[in-house]
Amino acid sequence: MNYFDNPDYVVAIVGAGRGIGKAAALHVAGHGVRVACLDRDGDSARATAAEIGGRAVAHPLEVAEETSIPPAIDAVARAFGRIDALVNCAGITGRTNVPGHEVDLADFDLVYRVNLRGAFLLSKAVLPHMLARKYGRVLHVASIAGKEGNAGMTAYSATKAGLIGMVKSLAKDYVEQGITINALAPAVIRTPMVEALPQATIDYMTAKIPMRRCGELDEAAQMIAWIVSPACSFTSGFTFDLSGGRATY
Repeated sequence: MNYFDNPDYVVAIVGAGRGIGKAAALHVAGHGVRVACLDRDGDSARATAAEIGGRAVAHPLEVAEETSIPPAIDAVARAFGRIDALVNCAGITGRTNVPGHEVDLADFDLVYRVNLRGAFLLSKAVLPHMLARKYGRVLHVASIAGKEGNAGMTAYSATKAGLIGMVKSLAKDYVEQGITINALAPAVIRTPMVEALPQATIDYMTAKIPMRRCGELDEAAQMIAWIVSPACSFTSGFTFDLSGGRATY
């Protein structure tokens, strides 16, 4: 099903070089819209854009660095003349299987800079472009860990919970301006980041999923496409479930 009826529609995707971000970029491009592929790894962003073809551009963007974000967002706006939607898939787990009192502060700070501070800076950079046109869709990929917490993942769980709270607040600021801001809370999705986790962590998370399996990248991409399309017009400040039945609220 195609939720996009405007070939000039522009979706900027942060983290488009791999995982959920790449799957989302390829999927929305298949709907005929224009896509900006943004990633800290410029080569992977360019590879995704090349796979899409002429309706895509690529720019390097490091969410942990404040000075990297506005130039990349502005470059997308200049290239396409508009930004209709932003999908933020940037995220890191930090060290896992670590009890809270043993969490290294430097590791916690890095996870915070990417997962929460970076999401705030992305929002801050893209919202003026959307306000100028009285339309926008912002989606930040959070995590089931932000709802329920995962053992041994204090930094990740805390920053994803903060991201959900930020989305709730920002949504209320802009809901009368034609801009929706939502979050997505996946459980375990089969991505390179998940594959890099210790098996014990994957087993712990999967055991809590009633469907007893990982989510697939195409399942995430299809939900993302709807959330950032014009079809999702009466939902803002919400955290969408993508957890195989683990989260029911």
